[in-house]
Amino acid sequence: DWRFDSSRGRKFLFMSRSDAIKFIILRSIGNFLVLFALFGVAATFGPAIYYEVSYQVIKIRGVEYKVEDKAQTPKNSSKEPSLSDVISGPKQQILIPSDTNFDILIPKLGANSKVFPNVDPADENSFLPILKEGVAHARGTVFPGMKGNIYLFAHSTDNFWDVGRYNAVFYLLKNLSAGDEAVVYFENVRHNYVVTGSKIVDSTDVSNIINAKTGKEQLILQTCWPPGTTWKRLLVFASPK
Repeated sequence: DWRFDSSRGRKFLFMSRSDAIKFIILRSIGNFLVLFALFGVAATFGPAIYYEVSYQVIKIRGVEYKVEDKAQTPKNSSKEPSLSDVISGPKQQILIPSDTNFDILIPKLGANSKVFPNVDPADENSFLPILKEGVAHARGTVFPGMKGNIYLFAHSTDNFWDVGRYNAVFYLLKNLSAGDEAVVYFENVRHNYVVTGSKIVDSTDVSNIINAKTGKEQLILQTCWPPGTTWKRLLVFASPK
């Protein structure tokens, strides 16, 4: 309701008490929805942003990681580098496996994660709790040192808002290229692999799991693609070094 102020010669907006209350309520709801949306984006993509920032700092600073046995604990060693380690730590850093019973380390990415064996990739009740803790080894595929596909996955759930909770550890697989290295510890034995290539497949493609018993040893790493979605799968292939 616009009213005229004769003393100042201009109009001003007048609100009744009920209108003011309605305005405050609507503004509060609007602010809440904006904050909720921002929180949702941060919760979903926060882990991806964290790993992406860390990786870009690694490249800019020229940080290099070397994998050492857990029995050896050199100075500047780390199970998983923190952002502060990446930003202000030495340019030569050491990664040690978090669990030599089954663990994967990727020096180029500064990645280090425990692997849980024999997880059913078709049963969400089996793999969802595992993916909150680390990387899963697909049941039916072989183990390091054996001929066939060693299939490790860390993909997200089918719910958009859950993406960041499950697959952050493998978000940076997209940055791997032929010649990059991956190290897998299994039953206290170190296995070295070199990346040979990658490809994007449909989310329903399980051919590398079903046909895991092949004539050659091959490590396959899987994550969701594009990052932050569950639309397709990115597969990275590596062979024994």
